[in-house]
Amino acid sequence: MRGHAAPAAHARLVGPDDAALGAELADGRRLARCLRCDTWIEHTPPTGSDVEYEQVPPLSLLDKPRRGEPLHEAIVMRVIALNKATHALGFSIVAIAALLLETNLGAVKSFAERVLSGVTGPLSDTGQYANQSWLSRELQKLLHLNAGTIKLVLLIAALYAAVEWTEAVGLWRERRWAEYLTVIATAGFLPLEIHELLHRVTLLRGLALVVNIALVVWLIRNKRLFGLRGGLKAMHEEVDWGTILASPTPALGRRAIGVTRLPTVHGDDDIEAAAD
Repeated sequence: MRGHAAPAAHARLVGPDDAALGAELADGRRLARCLRCDTWIEHTPPTGSDVEYEQVPPLSLLDKPRRGEPLHEAIVMRVIALNKATHALGFSIVAIAALLLETNLGAVKSFAERVLSGVTGPLSDTGQYANQSWLSRELQKLLHLNAGTIKLVLLIAALYAAVEWTEAVGLWRERRWAEYLTVIATAGFLPLEIHELLHRVTLLRGLALVVNIALVVWLIRNKRLFGLRGGLKAMHEEVDWGTILASPTPALGRRAIGVTRLPTVHGDDDIEAAAD
């Protein structure tokens, strides 16, 4: 996803038949074409251990980099993986908090009771605290927690953390099974998100629902899951390298040989001007 992929830069010899990939100039410099970004880079011909090829291999034998749509999809997959890692981190924090709370529930309730007494005063004859502030209401909820509820929260949070971490790692490494797992797990969340949104509409809930629906649709469509758009077989359509390499280059046979000063060029207009 980064760095130049210029095979002609690593070959001992570059001949006239390699004009689409590189050229030797009369002053000893070499131009090499990057297969990823189409930039022509100026190089010094390699020597010793820097030589990877005796001659530039045929295009069919070169390890060609991703470019265009496949490269864009790979970048989006990394973004989705980071999104899943964020979710996984959140679930992990909830699971750790639940574990600590379940382990120290008695001490936590005693502390909450002492704080509540200090904030609201003692209980009235009806069993209610006189001051019903937000803090007092939250402390009362803490006092009514039971170990069974906390264990359930711990189990659910740990399960989702494991699933989200698995998705994040798998998507980052671009594994096909991770794409299916992400679609199934994310789609499984949608009914719950819709239910929560119907219960109370908030910007965060609405945004989360839109993002997750878009994620599921993008994965199914662009990664051709469940056989859509030809399935996995259609994922490996070959890039038309012949058309790509047929564009004008500064290594056009004899016109390149003998040029004494040729700058590095980055676009078709600059290439045509340099070749002329």
